[in-house]
Amino acid sequence: MQLTVTNSPFNEEQTEKINQILPTLTPEQKIWFSGYLTANQQSEAKIGIDAPSREVAEYLLNTEIPSKTREITILYGSETGNAQSIAETLEGRLKENEFTVKLSSMENFKPKDLKKVQDLFIISATHGEGEPPDNAATFHEFIHGRKAPKLSDLRYSVLALGDQSYEFFCQTGKDFDERLEALGGERLSPRVDCDLDFDEPAEKWMEGILSSLADSAASVSTSAADTESAQSSNTQKYSRTNPYRAEVLENINLNGRGSNKEVRHIELSLEDFGESFEPGDCLGVFPENDARIVDQLLETFGWNPETDVEINADGETLPLAEALTSRFEITKLTKPLLIKAAEIFGNTALKEVVNEEGWIQSYIEGRDLIDLIGDFPAADLHPETLLQILRKLPAREYSIASSYKANPDEVHLTVGAVRYNAHDRDRSGVCSVQFAERIEPGDTVPVYVKKNPNFKFPFNEETPVIMIGPGTGVAPFRAYMEEREELELEGKTWLFFGEQHFTTDFLYQTEWQSWLKDGVLSRLDLAFSRDTDEKIYVQHRIEQNSKEFYQWLNEGAALYVCGDEKSMAKDVHYAIRTVLEKEGGLSEEDAESYLLQLKKDKRYQRDVY
Repeated sequence: MQLTVTNSPFNEEQTEKINQILPTLTPEQKIWFSGYLTANQQSEAKIGIDAPSREVAEYLLNTEIPSKTREITILYGSETGNAQSIAETLEGRLKENEFTVKLSSMENFKPKDLKKVQDLFIISATHGEGEPPDNAATFHEFIHGRKAPKLSDLRYSVLALGDQSYEFFCQTGKDFDERLEALGGERLSPRVDCDLDFDEPAEKWMEGILSSLADSAASVSTSAADTESAQSSNTQKYSRTNPYRAEVLENINLNGRGSNKEVRHIELSLEDFGESFEPGDCLGVFPENDARIVDQLLETFGWNPETDVEINADGETLPLAEALTSRFEITKLTKPLLIKAAEIFGNTALKEVVNEEGWIQSYIEGRDLIDLIGDFPAADLHPETLLQILRKLPAREYSIASSYKANPDEVHLTVGAVRYNAHDRDRSGVCSVQFAERIEPGDTVPVYVKKNPNFKFPFNEETPVIMIGPGTGVAPFRAYMEEREELELEGKTWLFFGEQHFTTDFLYQTEWQSWLKDGVLSRLDLAFSRDTDEKIYVQHRIEQNSKEFYQWLNEGAALYVCGDEKSMAKDVHYAIRTVLEKEGGLSEEDAESYLLQLKKDKRYQRDVY
């Protein structure tokens, strides 16, 4: 914290001297100096003198400062990199405060070492329907099994990441928190459950940990140190909390006339962005709600769109229409939202049904805020009251479809427009249809780069690479091919791509064919499901080429899967397992163990959504 004459009782000469010396002090020196001043002030109050007490000074000089001897372990379970990023930030802050820290993913942590851990901080996402991420599954199973040790000497805290639109919100983090307590651990700081907008609660969780550690070490308040740590660890110029306004350079429909799909190729300018990215990384985009939905919502309530409303705890205000457009989620319902709505709507019917088992999860599927208000009208509801129960409009993260080395001042996205009908109303994806219908070249959108450490490609010529990416899942593989071409790498690469029709839906067709011709891509297998009587998908092409697929695996190939999680990714996993059983003579159990080992060796990576 920089002292000035306006935020301190010192004059200009004094603040200048203090600001010169403070950055040079070690944490121990700051603690000593704080203690010295406190003791001196108490001494002055008792004996009424202006000069420092010699006895107090000598006592403080000869008093040993409490050492931070307890070792801290940070474990993360991460699917897309968010948990790992927070874990690395926490590691940095703890080290800046002179703590001894060990950071590890859960898959790289030896479970038998758990009984040796003194202070444990867990950061974990929840995957699918309440399942742990792939790199947390083994540790999650161990800690819930019979071999888990008693942890009576352990202090711990858990940060859980999730999405409130899922039934088992933050379930993995809750599992860890409850199990560590059951094993005898002492909760050093309460668990915090984060929704998609996790920055603020994660920051408060870290501050709580630093404060608890300081209290337990009989240290002084760490608020100033926390602020300094936050400033020094935030080296990015742009981030989720400080997005970059990227100009749209191109916005092209990749599908041919007559296609059932609309996939947009978006090119954004990153001039003066100042940060690189790698194939496999994501670009976060902060979208805006469709003005038609916002207008309908305002008309339903009879609210004035120009009414100023507070949008955060800091008292920042915006006109109501703008707040509903750019700051709050109105097209998706969550369980916490319905529970809070039952409290403030004054609707008896809603109060009754929210307590019925399974009703909320069934109701929220495919419905939005307009549906909720239509089905359960609210009485005398004020805008500020509604905004208090809405969550922030989350960013959408897309796999980057271009190479930084090939296009350092640009970033490309492959975005499929989402449109569907549910409950007798046409619906659309907030961000995807904004790109498809409301954004043109010259417009700007707020963006940030999101590193994805769990989807990283090899850049050598010895490792064969198999890429499985139907539809928009092909995006990161385009980035990888661009980068390989730029680096003039040779080696074996194999792409499985699928869509509905060859003539209208072969995304980036000319590029793939050019890479194939030039040898950047070694092999290309295609599956167009609507061009044949029997639907053919990428998993069928894998099984049809089982002998060659198995041979590539034996040669050390790395597998990458990107795309739909609910069906494609599961079907592809089953197909790969079938290849191992057929060509390798493995049992189903042994084939699964083989794939698990591939994941641990980073040879089987998935970016699924």
